[in-house]
Amino acid sequence: MSNSEKKERVEATIKEMGLQDARDTRISGGSAKGLSGGQKRRVSMCIEILTHLKLLFLDEPTRGLDSAASYHVMNHIAKLAHHDRRMVMALIHQPSSEVFELFHNLCLLSFEKTVYFGLRSEAEQFFASNGYPCPTLRNPFDHYLRTINRDLDAASHALKPDLFNHNFKN
Repeated sequence: MSNSEKKERVEATIKEMGLQDARDTRISGGSAKGLSGGQKRRVSMCIEILTHLKLLFLDEPTRGLDSAASYHVMNHIAKLAHHDRRMVMALIHQPSSEVFELFHNLCLLSFEKTVYFGLRSEAEQFFASNGYPCPTLRNPFDHYLRTINRDLDAASHALKPDLFNHNFKN
């Protein structure tokens, strides 16, 4: 890849990640104000994107971002994964419903155990068939987390089937 192609790719990545206004800002300010936490996170993702690895692992890429910025960043990552045929693994604790819809596969863990691993599009049926249907108009991901985080809502779970101690219908 020529130097001009590299510069073009860097410029495109900066623009796509919404960092063009921060291009001349120090990452860590010292005595001057540096980048915000969300901007630092996006710079980190840009570096990973530019290395062009086939596996991109993102640890909480939306932490510190508002829902609009989270969607923008994750939509870009999803397009990049599809276009460049990259595998993306992202640890995301609380995605908006729009970000959640960008996922292809889903791995839900609780108490260091896998509760669900499969297609995002099949998770709702999985939970419903195990006695935990998602209420209408609720973000499915919020429903899944509330269902599997039993320690935070012990009273309501005492009356429901135990997702952790029986064979799943999947």
